[in-house]
Amino acid sequence: MAAARHSRTGAGKTQAQDPQSLDSQLCFAVYAAAHAFGRAYRSLLAGHGLTYPQYLVLLVLWEEEGLTVKDIGTRLFLDSGTLTPLLKRLEAAGHVRRARDRSDERQVSIFLTPKGRALQSRMDCVPEQAGLLTGLDLDARRALLDHLAALRGTLHENLAGDGAGAEA
Repeated sequence: MAAARHSRTGAGKTQAQDPQSLDSQLCFAVYAAAHAFGRAYRSLLAGHGLTYPQYLVLLVLWEEEGLTVKDIGTRLFLDSGTLTPLLKRLEAAGHVRRARDRSDERQVSIFLTPKGRALQSRMDCVPEQAGLLTGLDLDARRALLDHLAALRGTLHENLAGDGAGAEA
């Protein structure tokens, strides 16, 4: 026998009006959309042998080469523990090379190889393909991007010095 589902919305509220319903959570909508984007990019990048995080690193390096691991991490909101293995895989694939700073051996800068540079022109259709999968026109995608960037900035600003949100 199937278990009956019970709606916990009280006082005549619909689920959309209940602030504790899953569908009312902005964080869940963003999370679910990010998950869907991950699936979309997985299929778009598979033919190039890249993961989505590797693609993001390449996007950063196509804008500016020679950044340190720390700079790339700051740009992508990734820590070095996550970024270092990812960079090693990109290096093993021949897309980047890592170089230690001669004056400070702790600093590692990342440079594109010719193969990594050539990949840029082969992948120039990926942003448009991903955009088309959203079902939004270009203006709507740009507006959404602006809203999400503002949201991210506001959240970072409001959480700065918060101790990583230790208190609720």
